[in-house]
Amino acid sequence: MNDRDKFINIIERFIALAAVRLSDDVIARLEEMRDGEDSELQKAIYDSYFANLKMAVNQIKPCCQDTGLLQFYIKTGTKFPYLDITACVINEAVRRATQSVPLRPNAVNYFDDQNTEDNTGERVPWIDWEIVPESDEMEITLYFSGAGCSLPGQAKVFKPSDGLEAVIPFVHEVVTGAGINACPPLLVGVGLGHNIDNAASLAKKACLRALGTSHPHPKGAALEKKILCSLNKLGIGAQGLRGNQIAMGAHVESSARHTATRACAVNLSCYALRRGIIKLKSDLSYELPTYKGASL
Repeated sequence: MNDRDKFINIIERFIALAAVRLSDDVIARLEEMRDGEDSELQKAIYDSYFANLKMAVNQIKPCCQDTGLLQFYIKTGTKFPYLDITACVINEAVRRATQSVPLRPNAVNYFDDQNTEDNTGERVPWIDWEIVPESDEMEITLYFSGAGCSLPGQAKVFKPSDGLEAVIPFVHEVVTGAGINACPPLLVGVGLGHNIDNAASLAKKACLRALGTSHPHPKGAALEKKILCSLNKLGIGAQGLRGNQIAMGAHVESSARHTATRACAVNLSCYALRRGIIKLKSDLSYELPTYKGASL
């Protein structure tokens, strides 16, 4: 097997792992949330979640039937020896994984209006690049973007005079609207920037952060706590039914803004938060920091 095929094989198997098994931090948070519910109905819903997740691992099948569109967030060193072929490798790995996992074919090109049948198409799988000078390693975060979580997403640009106080009502509007159809408990990603596109990108990256982490700025961390606390006082629980916790976390990512704008975007992820990380070295050896004890 040449290096290109080895790279494809690694990514194909990584896709399979991330489709089948939730990362360790998500499982731990769901267990904690089950203990935080009072009603027998809520506990039963969580038990059904765990039963489904266990069967997925035992039967090596995706834990959700909507395997979504695959998004790859890549942090790569300029000296990673396979950088030039990475995009081609990912596309081929997605094609193969569609058959081998299998993944439900979801990619439909806009103007052909036809399913491509292999989860590739116009600019998908989506690849986001971050360059690290002088490094010869690569870190890939994979996210399965299902329709249930994508439909509620919204972005809005406020006047600067509206202040940060405008953010929380907007988040509530998104979460309590279509958000309750996205299989709560949700991970709520909030992006704060200067226009719709950069706020939306930040909101997605907020969903990729490990649970239990906080915004580096004290005011950002305080805003996260305020959003999470207020959401979990709504009386909504798992599956949108009455309960104590609608959100497993509220993560905020931010950038500098224009003097005359204050943009906010909200991106949601369901309880089946399928995002995993693989770290590759220059010899294609790898680590799986989000899956303790796993191998490909």
